[in-house]
Amino acid sequence: MPLLDHLRELRRRILLATVGVVIGAVVGWLVYTPLFEALQKPILDLADRRGTTALVNFAGVAASLDIQIKVSLFAGVILSSPWWIYQLWAFIAPGLTHREKRYTLGFVAAAVPLFLAGAAIAWLMLPKAVAILTGFTPPGAGNIIDAQTYLTFVMQMVLAFGLAFLLPVVMVGLTLAGLVRAATWLAGWRWAVMGSAVFAAVATPTSDALSMFILMVPIVVLYFAAIGVGMLADHRRDARLAAEGLR
Repeated sequence: MPLLDHLRELRRRILLATVGVVIGAVVGWLVYTPLFEALQKPILDLADRRGTTALVNFAGVAASLDIQIKVSLFAGVILSSPWWIYQLWAFIAPGLTHREKRYTLGFVAAAVPLFLAGAAIAWLMLPKAVAILTGFTPPGAGNIIDAQTYLTFVMQMVLAFGLAFLLPVVMVGLTLAGLVRAATWLAGWRWAVMGSAVFAAVATPTSDALSMFILMVPIVVLYFAAIGVGMLADHRRDARLAAEGLR
């Protein structure tokens, strides 16, 4: 496919993915109230346990509307994840053979559970993160937390975990497209492990090493799993090209 056609196809896939996110955001808008209550629940529960004052504050006339839009878009990204992940796969798929498409279908189908699993881990870690980060509040003081700051923190954390778990799908896609061989991924495993550790340290706002390893270990395991799938795909491609006399 010529470069211009690739760019047109990419634009089309991005547009379709955006439409899906917008539709999901509409659903998020309709369920905003219970969603916002779930997002601020860790702060309210922590205040009840400690007997202190803690609440999410809307600073500004338009802050509540701005936050509702952001939370709705956040919900849209989560809810439409099967759709925009499919668009990513559909952009890569035309360059694959029929056998490669069948071979990787199960692995790509795992992309949605992987994304949701990463997001779920972040959500489960949220109460602990809030407890640690607000634990530095001096006795007698309260936490009046800016809603923009808090919700941005939560949404970035959830999406960062989810996207991190999509790494193996991107790796396999690039390998199947012939852009990166599995041996190249394997050669850079040390950098990948170090990068996973740095990412986990930054993405997990808590100060304990356990939380970092909870995120780091699955990313590293998925990285090597993607290498294994890529090696099998490279072997099949090399064998096919050799049989055709092109290698």
